[in-house]
Amino acid sequence: MLTRLLDQDRPSLSFVVDGGAVSAKQGDTLLTAMLAAGLGHMRSSEFGDGERAGFCWMGACQDCWVFVEGRGTLRACTTLVQPGMTVRRR
Repeated sequence: MLTRLLDQDRPSLSFVVDGGAVSAKQGDTLLTAMLAAGLGHMRSSEFGDGERAGFCWMGACQDCWVFVEGRGTLRACTTLVQPGMTVRRR
């Protein structure tokens, strides 16, 4: 779980993940916003070792791939949240 400690005064925005509304702060990446909102994971491991919540946080691995409507498959750790985005986890 990720807990936001600083930057509480940044403007809020909302987007959609798997059909549900999620709140974020302007400047958040998708990964930061989704974990701070308590979503807990980006995908399930194809090797059967459980849910994955991102690994490197710098765009070098494949643990945080999500599908963003109109943009395709992107890394959540390097994609900034935009108001009204629609995201699906894999």
